[in-house]
Amino acid sequence: MKNVVVLGSTGSIGTSTIKVADDLPDQIRLVGLAAGNNVDLLLEQARKHRPEAISITDATKAQTLQDNLTFNTRVYSGNEGLLKLATLPSADIVLIAIVGTTGLQPALAAIRAGKDIAVASKEILVMAGEIVMREAERNGARVLAVDSEHSAIFQCLDGKPSSSVRRLWLTASGGPFRNTPKAEFASITVERALKHPSWVMGRKITIDSATLFNKGLEMIEARWLFGVEMERVSVVVHPQSVVHSMVEFVDGSIIAQLSTPDMCLPIQYALTYPNRARSERVQTNFAKLGSLTFEEPDTDRFPALKLARKAGEVGGTLPAVLNAANEVAVEAFCAGGISFPQITETVARTMDAHKVSERPTLKEILEADAWARQEALR
Repeated sequence: MKNVVVLGSTGSIGTSTIKVADDLPDQIRLVGLAAGNNVDLLLEQARKHRPEAISITDATKAQTLQDNLTFNTRVYSGNEGLLKLATLPSADIVLIAIVGTTGLQPALAAIRAGKDIAVASKEILVMAGEIVMREAERNGARVLAVDSEHSAIFQCLDGKPSSSVRRLWLTASGGPFRNTPKAEFASITVERALKHPSWVMGRKITIDSATLFNKGLEMIEARWLFGVEMERVSVVVHPQSVVHSMVEFVDGSIIAQLSTPDMCLPIQYALTYPNRARSERVQTNFAKLGSLTFEEPDTDRFPALKLARKAGEVGGTLPAVLNAANEVAVEAFCAGGISFPQITETVARTMDAHKVSERPTLKEILEADAWARQEALR
């Protein structure tokens, strides 16, 4: 039995995690659930799973939760609530599915409390990968991947050292604009950008998949998770999203992990690792799929990949700046303030204006994050 805390339980990853827990009641116990502002869904989840503690962003909504609970569950709110849940004494693993940078402090708190963490929030490792991995090693905590791509690489590596790796291959669906001419990008609407061909995800990550920033962030994340340099991390477009990623070894062998797209599979693997639990949820029919295809990514139409590679190679505070500027630009696009191509243009200008700190402390990373948000907004 694994005691699990889910930070971001009402989002797309969080609700998939609840499904996995429902499938495996003898192996997974939800001891803590934290949500943004969805009181009704959090209350429903709490009533079903009876966790030790729950948390919500808004303190007034925490009171609403408390008033509607008929059983003994502690209720917290805000950043303090996230830290309380991340360090819950009974927890074995903390799954972090909070979009944006909010999950960084709870992740570090969980690690320092000796908890394993399952990372679904790319921003944690993009911003502070070196610090997170160093703290995990120091405290004997494991950092497990929840993204389908990083879970695939983890499964393919199967404990092999980074010295045996020639290249990590992250697959990308190509998003909804894989075949859209660059001349049409300025007229792309938010509604079109939110129609992903393979996955159902939250708004921010879906827009990131349309610009390919999602894949760029994953490149930096992979660099830290698997201890390789950026030059050994590559992207290939694979529209069917069946090959979730591949590892090319130094002898030329390539091992891939394949399955029908379903986030429940990598979530389940992270929560039950090192075991594999039986599940009928994911079924893959190769004859029905017919064929699997691969393409080079077009970095002219999707410059996010070049920006992410640059940030990962330079390192220091630049990845945090890339991430923060992108968050601001995506919000501006969704609000109708800028066009689709201006997302990457905003990030590029913000990165160019930044003076990089090469070996930053956590404080300096957070300061760079705050600076980048102001600069991108400007």
